[in-house]
Amino acid sequence: MTVQREIVFSAEWDGRRAELRRDSASIEALQAEPGTLVLPLWRGRPLVDGDAREGLAWLAPDHPVLRHARDAWIYLGDHAGHARFAADVSSWVPVELDTAAFGGFIDPTEYQHPDLPEGQVFAELRGLMVTLEAADAALASTARGLMNWHRSHRFCSSCGQPSVVAQSGWQRLCPACNASHFPRTDPVVIMLVLRGNRVLLGRSPHWPEGMYSALAGFVEPGETLETAVRREVFEETGVRCGEVRYVAGQPWSWPNSLMLGFVTEAQDEAITLDPVELEDARWLTREEMVDVMAGVHPDVRRPRAGAIAYELVMRWLAGTIR
Repeated sequence: MTVQREIVFSAEWDGRRAELRRDSASIEALQAEPGTLVLPLWRGRPLVDGDAREGLAWLAPDHPVLRHARDAWIYLGDHAGHARFAADVSSWVPVELDTAAFGGFIDPTEYQHPDLPEGQVFAELRGLMVTLEAADAALASTARGLMNWHRSHRFCSSCGQPSVVAQSGWQRLCPACNASHFPRTDPVVIMLVLRGNRVLLGRSPHWPEGMYSALAGFVEPGETLETAVRREVFEETGVRCGEVRYVAGQPWSWPNSLMLGFVTEAQDEAITLDPVELEDARWLTREEMVDVMAGVHPDVRRPRAGAIAYELVMRWLAGTIR
């Protein structure tokens, strides 16, 4: 039997302890405990430790970097014998801030806070996702997703007044109209479209040169996941699909998505591009995809390791999905 690799960001940690989120006294006590660990994130970048960037840098509750946190810490639960929190320290302004780099596909810039030792830096999570231990990657991704939601939902959608953080970061309340708001997760279908020995990949106009990936799109109101798969493939490429089978999911905090991976069978091969969505789409044989994954294909770059599109292709090449 072939054992599937765990998809990045999908791991579980010891316990989310959701029953404590409403217990403000217990949360305050945990925040004061010397053994509690806090993960600071700056503009979505978690703090990492070491030249290999293989581990998160968890801080003690009294660490001076945490003074930059303007909102209450988010309680993530317990892991490896310690309570775990996350703190958004984005109010810190580095002396040398490369604002132009934020518009790139992946910003490789790392930022060093003056109160941290050499080697501890804030780094882009997408560049770390295949090096971090599985639970650490999931904890960082969860924290990032929640912070994204808080930044974009500071006002009540019912009455427009400012809302406040509640339930240890897992809810927002409106003091004006008493409305409750909960973290948003947007379902996205991502699909490996197969026809015989070939797979259909697409290229978005803003992607780096040579980058292709599995087709993907948001689920619309009133449709099933299977319908969303067929609709997205047809809208983007004009290819009609039949059977749809679920493979695996991946939380994806860019900004707040749940990627739902499928494989589907194409009923035809003719491609009619939607130029707004795709710059190009092409059928690639299994043999060509072996070259792609080996990094030797002349036109198509290897999918980014760690992303679910990479895992779908690898499972197809291994014969575990058909």
